[in-house]
Amino acid sequence: MGRRHAPESEETGIDLAPMLDFTVNLLIFFIITTSFIKEAGITVFKPEADTGEYRESGNLLIAIRENGDVHMNRRRVELRDVRTLIERLHIERPDDTVVIIADRQSQAGMVAKVMDEVRHGGIRDISIAADPSGN
Repeated sequence: MGRRHAPESEETGIDLAPMLDFTVNLLIFFIITTSFIKEAGITVFKPEADTGEYRESGNLLIAIRENGDVHMNRRRVELRDVRTLIERLHIERPDDTVVIIADRQSQAGMVAKVMDEVRHGGIRDISIAADPSGN
């Protein structure tokens, strides 16, 4: 008589491939649909303006606080360093624009100095951020 072998038991388990595919698709979907918003990194209370125009936000944000501190890329910089930082960024990305976000309590002279440094750095397209008035 021949020996009968019991059929080898097949290992049963959960196939993770479809779940991984689904997860990767979700990740791609969220990356594509997420809007990337640039912020100055500090809280600034912008002045109101009746005649302000909406513009797409600029690529480079420079914030000026009420005490005259200047912030770029979420870190405090000295006024004398603004020109060199702008020059470096302008070489890498020549089509960039600058938006100055000045606190409503900041001095106009400081805003003018920052604008001069940006222009000396090579960028001519400068905007000043303002909140639309409630009127």
